[in-house]
Amino acid sequence: MHELLAWLTRLLNQIFAVPVTALLTTLGIHIAHPNAPIHDALTLELMVAAGMLLFFVVARFSLNVEKPGTVQNVAEVVHEFVSNQADSIIGHGFEPFVPYATMILMFVLSCNMIGLIPGFETPTAEPVVPLGIAIPTFFYYNWQGLRANGVIGYIKTFLGPMWAICWLIAPIEIISNLARVMSLTIRLYANMFASDLLTLVFFSMIPFGIPVIFLGLHFFVSVIQAYVFMLLTLIYLALAVAHEH
Repeated sequence: MHELLAWLTRLLNQIFAVPVTALLTTLGIHIAHPNAPIHDALTLELMVAAGMLLFFVVARFSLNVEKPGTVQNVAEVVHEFVSNQADSIIGHGFEPFVPYATMILMFVLSCNMIGLIPGFETPTAEPVVPLGIAIPTFFYYNWQGLRANGVIGYIKTFLGPMWAICWLIAPIEIISNLARVMSLTIRLYANMFASDLLTLVFFSMIPFGIPVIFLGLHFFVSVIQAYVFMLLTLIYLALAVAHEH
């Protein structure tokens, strides 16, 4: 209970800058260090999830064919971009996979961008966050492969084109498939951790001026890594749902 109150206090102080500590103190509840920067990965992920949910609700209830608003325009641009990428990679029948790919792009990008806000750390710079995104992606594209090809048909995709060497190809394909979780995790984590560390080092050395350049670099890395994560997700989906012919 005490940890939950401390978490809520830090969150409110960071977002709304209200004297929550004084209020809790008058109630006889004492919280230690409530103004510490929010760096808990779960807290930041919940903030991103809440922001994405709010964006969806606003976009849904502000739909207007004749006079689309800013939120609707942004949602349409993102949807069209992801749809074009999915169409070029997966091809026919790409539509069911657009929502998941869009969610991946928006969630990873939002988590990456949090590092640009003073007092906040990038949640994807913690290995547990990229791992938490990579594991559902792994199960998602494998499940879609099973649905598209059936159990036997999907197993055949791991055996290679020639039965004579399937005993050699199968272990390589299985290990390669499992390694995708580690690949997605390390690629995102390593790049965001390095970007965060580089920005922190230069801000500690030179507080003003030059470090702004590294904020721009962090923005660029954030966009690229979100796009790469989405792109790899679509590629894995394309390989999983592809039929033998």
